Amino acid sequence: QVQLVESGGGLVQAGGSLRLSCAASGIIFSRSLMGWYRQAPGKQRELVAFVTSIGNTNYADSVKGRFTISRDNAKNTVYLQMNSLKPEDTAVYYCQTNGPPFLWGQGTQVTVSS
Repeated sequence: QVQLVESGGGLVQAGGSLRLSCAASGIIFSRSLMGWYRQAPGKQRELVAFVTSIGNTNYADSVKGRFTISRDNAKNTVYLQMNSLKPEDTAVYYCQTNGPPFLWGQGTQVTVSS
């Protein structure tokens, strides 16, 4: 089955940490660019970070120094380690890949309380 499945979301206090995971199936993971996006209520979906097939990374300015994206090609999984979380990080977080094929995960809710 071709899909991305996220996990690891939840409720955390400001300053806390969470690690999101995204397990991929049905794609050649090691050759695929993997990204994390988020969408807060009433806002557009925005790119948080991505990692290329060779491990190069890029981050939104709002998360630089706090979030780290990584990948484990042996497990077909991409991670997003989120530290020093802020209430404005509250959103549904989505995993995405250009594959091929282009895929979105179902999303996982992250809520940061003040």
